[in-house]
Amino acid sequence: MNAYAPILVLGAIAAAFAVGSVTMASLTGPKRYNRAKLEAYECGIEPTPQPVGGGRFPIKYYLTAMLFIVFDIEIVFLYPWAVTFDALGIFGLVEMLLFIATVFVAYAYVWRRGGLEWD
Repeated sequence: MNAYAPILVLGAIAAAFAVGSVTMASLTGPKRYNRAKLEAYECGIEPTPQPVGGGRFPIKYYLTAMLFIVFDIEIVFLYPWAVTFDALGIFGLVEMLLFIATVFVAYAYVWRRGGLEWD
């Protein structure tokens, strides 16, 4: 149990800091409410009324989210490779070049199909 004590103490400190920060902000922060502040924030666009069951999102929203996840996962694979680059040798270099080439082919395909257009 002694091996886990520092981890538990760090978790308790982090939880106390999070709860304390939220509590202190609600106690000491200004409370000047107005109509604009109480509305839902939609990136500066005037909110439009939504149906009771929720509105439909365009498919472009989901495609953009999936593209972000795919290219973000590439970075997740690059970090461990960069850390152990010396230990992997030429095999690691060739494998990473193949991986990056595969991702680049996917990127070129998405670009040619217009998946990166924001209109």
